[in-house]
Amino acid sequence: MTNPLLEMKGISKSFPGVKVLENVQFSLQSGEVHALMGENGAGKSTLMKILGGIYAKDQGTILIKGQRKEIASPRVAQDLGIAIIHQELNLIPDLTVAENIYLGREFTFGKTGLIRWRVMREQARRYLSQLGMDLDPETLVGSLSVGQQQMVEIAKALSMQADILVLDEPTAALTHREIESLFGVIASLKQKGVGMIYISHRMEEIFQICDRVTVLRDGHHIGTKKTSETDMNELVRMMVGREITDRFPKVQVPLGKERLRVEGVSQKGKLHDISLTVRGGEILGIAGLMGAGRTELAKALFGAERMDSGRIVIDGEQVVIRKPVDAIRAGIALVTDDRKDEGLVLPLSVKENLSLPNLPSLSSFGFVKKRKEQELSSSTIKQLLIKTPNAEQAVESLSGGNQQKVVIGKWLATQPKILILDEPTRGVDIGAKKEIYDLMNQLAEQGVAIIMISSELPEVLGMSDRILVMHEGRITGEFTREEATQEIIMHAATGGGSRHAG
Repeated sequence: MTNPLLEMKGISKSFPGVKVLENVQFSLQSGEVHALMGENGAGKSTLMKILGGIYAKDQGTILIKGQRKEIASPRVAQDLGIAIIHQELNLIPDLTVAENIYLGREFTFGKTGLIRWRVMREQARRYLSQLGMDLDPETLVGSLSVGQQQMVEIAKALSMQADILVLDEPTAALTHREIESLFGVIASLKQKGVGMIYISHRMEEIFQICDRVTVLRDGHHIGTKKTSETDMNELVRMMVGREITDRFPKVQVPLGKERLRVEGVSQKGKLHDISLTVRGGEILGIAGLMGAGRTELAKALFGAERMDSGRIVIDGEQVVIRKPVDAIRAGIALVTDDRKDEGLVLPLSVKENLSLPNLPSLSSFGFVKKRKEQELSSSTIKQLLIKTPNAEQAVESLSGGNQQKVVIGKWLATQPKILILDEPTRGVDIGAKKEIYDLMNQLAEQGVAIIMISSELPEVLGMSDRILVMHEGRITGEFTREEATQEIIMHAATGGGSRHAG
């Protein structure tokens, strides 16, 4: 290939006590979608933060259109035509959609400093409609779902009209329909000569839209392949250094007695007469499009949102859950879909995050028993294979997959009877996904009832014993593992299904 749009040569980067990147190579052509793959902690995000001017490289050269560049800040990166959509959203909740899209780049009347609000709103609406989003630009970002916020981030990047666009897990929070809209935009950007770096753990997407794949492992460049000349098995071997033979290692467990019964749960404008049951050892998958009410149901069962009506019965006894502490006492744990804002306290250590829901059992007379806390964190780190230098490490410094393991680990220590997992593998690499699935199997074998909410249909089909489908706050389909197919689930998710497959 000649005249690359971007070349990164011999890039190295160290943080205190750890070498994150060593002599990494990467190139990008105009009009190319180049996948950057690797397990969590492989160095992908660090490499992109160097490109985006967030981190300074220790060694190496960056060439843009053949010219050597020093990218000293995000502003310099932006001026060079680089836009990055980060996995962790960087939006301000108290500002509107239009204000977020044009933050720091507002349209003004000459040198007066007065903002041209109407023009900003019209431009924001144009980029949102490109993504198939019928969203009022004056809506506060804080009122949007995670998926809608992700689309605002993408619209913001499109508005910069960049030559180099980095998409870090762009579909992790999107529905099937939104993903199709995004892929349409990517195809049109390719035609315009935009070079795109695509980071995703969803293998199907890599083969669908990417031209080449570069794999990193433990901060090293393992190889670059044309997607037409490789396959899933080879990429997995390159990423993890070993074979992963079964993507969804579902273990069939003899189901126990009914653990959870939910009857007639309603919440004005969100949930309508939801009833379901889950048995000990069962994994109940809940599928549906964004806005279907899946997360709202999880939060209602956990007491994080108030139910207007409905009954919850655990092990044959009715329980009243008005707030999360009631749910925890009743044996319910919730791993939320937004680990950054709801699942973790990022500046706190791994140990402190693991301790938070377990303080009653770790404390005496209001004082935390340090030895007991240390034992809990050590055993959880070992059990879940959390990659961290030590238990005192700030959780914000961990990779996304290891952060997710901390979220799961803190709830496992409460020894729940019912575990609700909302998007448990979002933004998690294929190796860590396998570890989470194995953990789900172990918990099922111990008699835990698991509710798994997921937007990844292969995951729902691969790991569930039974599947419920939601649409507009109602259950529109219920299928056994044998009955369910992607087509049947999508039919029910768009409101066309019946309660049972037939």
